Amino acid sequence: MTRAHTLWEEGTEPGRQVVVLGVAVTLTVVALDIFLNSRLTTVFDVVFVALCVALALLVRPRDFFTVGVLPPLLMLGAFLLLGSVATDAVAHRSDGLVQAVVTGLARHSTALIVGYALCLACLAIRHKVITGVQTSNRSGSPAPRRTISGAPSE
Repeated sequence: MTRAHTLWEEGTEPGRQVVVLGVAVTLTVVALDIFLNSRLTTVFDVVFVALCVALALLVRPRDFFTVGVLPPLLMLGAFLLLGSVATDAVAHRSDGLVQAVVTGLARHSTALIVGYALCLACLAIRHKVITGVQTSNRSGSPAPRRTISGAPSE
């Protein structure tokens, strides 16, 4: 009898695909937020946090590290792009690239901290559940028990 997989065991997407999805969604929400509000607002923050959790749930266990470092890089990349193209979306119009990135990170630091913390928490829970499932499957194997003399016991 097979048991149903839990939410924590479902992620099977390769790390590369999850990174591409993360970049695509981040750029899409940045473009939509700027189109609707002329700057980044809490809409970006909420979607960013949800995206961090979704990426942590989608990735396969072998690529946990990739997603574990992804949230800060996504936000940094978005602010580097905005700082060079539309500085006034994240900072003052007269600010340089570095100042625009620092200002953007400071203004959206709560979303970064919450999204990153939830991402890491999801990965940690998934790791614990997956390793627990693998361990419990091994402990139930019907391997013969050996006595001190080395002969199998019945």
